[in-house]
Amino acid sequence: MMVIRPVERGDLSGLLALAGKTGGGLTSLPADEKTLADRIERSLQTWQGGLPKGDQGYVFVLEDSSSGQVVGICAIEVAVGLNDPWYNYRVGTLVHASKELNIYNALPTLFLSHDHTGSSELCTLFLDPAWRKEGNGYLLSKSRFLFMAAFRERFNEKVVAEMRGVIDEHGHSPFWESLGNRFFSMEFARADYLCGTGQKAFIAELMPKHPIYTDFLSREAQEVIGQVHPQTAPARTVLEAEGFRYRNYVDIFDGGPTLECDIDRVRAIRKSRLQTVAIGQPATDELPVCLVANENYHQFRVMLINADPKGEKLVLDAATADALKCASGDTVRVVRLCPEEKKV
Repeated sequence: MMVIRPVERGDLSGLLALAGKTGGGLTSLPADEKTLADRIERSLQTWQGGLPKGDQGYVFVLEDSSSGQVVGICAIEVAVGLNDPWYNYRVGTLVHASKELNIYNALPTLFLSHDHTGSSELCTLFLDPAWRKEGNGYLLSKSRFLFMAAFRERFNEKVVAEMRGVIDEHGHSPFWESLGNRFFSMEFARADYLCGTGQKAFIAELMPKHPIYTDFLSREAQEVIGQVHPQTAPARTVLEAEGFRYRNYVDIFDGGPTLECDIDRVRAIRKSRLQTVAIGQPATDELPVCLVANENYHQFRVMLINADPKGEKLVLDAATADALKCASGDTVRVVRLCPEEKKV
């Protein structure tokens, strides 16, 4: 069985193995043992209530319960930008016009922004390529919404997600080469690594403070603004189906889009409902695949289970209930995995 659970100290080697498979560009999952160990400790302290809001971050892993292998990771930052600035570019327009000459030019521009400061962030989503099957990607991505629904008071009104931008198999980023490299004077991989290991002072010291006219960038760089890495395209589709939208904000390094949604408008949060567990033989009817999560803060678990998303009771066999860390009479949160198709 595939189960989402909170990260543990013993997961470090598994996270290092995952980090080595990202192909670069996933800033929050660097192949650095100390950084990942610190990330685990910060997550554990968050669950224990020992950190201020600006430092809080939850990390979850996807585990194959039969082997104990960690095959995926996802995370939530509670409130970005309260300690270190959370930069992105806002894609906008500046107008240059001359009435006398009857010339009007509306020029696309990148403005340095801190507009998402304080938002909760979905981050660090990565699934081992060998396990991208049988709904595992959906489970990994959407499980966070059931945690946010269950413990709503711990998160802010807006949720954002930075999507990985276009980077080729050699680590070449057209956006970085045309813009970032001219100000930071280093390779994309080094800037990405420094940022991922918490060494972010160089960003404020070196990045441009004035609007950037995108017409001055290479054609290749202009074309990837707001576009995602091919491996990230499915994750973007998943979030957009949940209500997230691109509102013209992009990453300062690779130009990837930032998606955002009001937390209470996220489909899986808005449509999830509580059901009571009963132990027995589950119905064999053709029921839709649902996300099912317990309501246990410290022993949180999420699985994919065929269930009636509108029911009052959820019948589970003993093994599944044990994997979900729940018992008869407990309350679980249930929501259909994917939105229902609208009937024509």
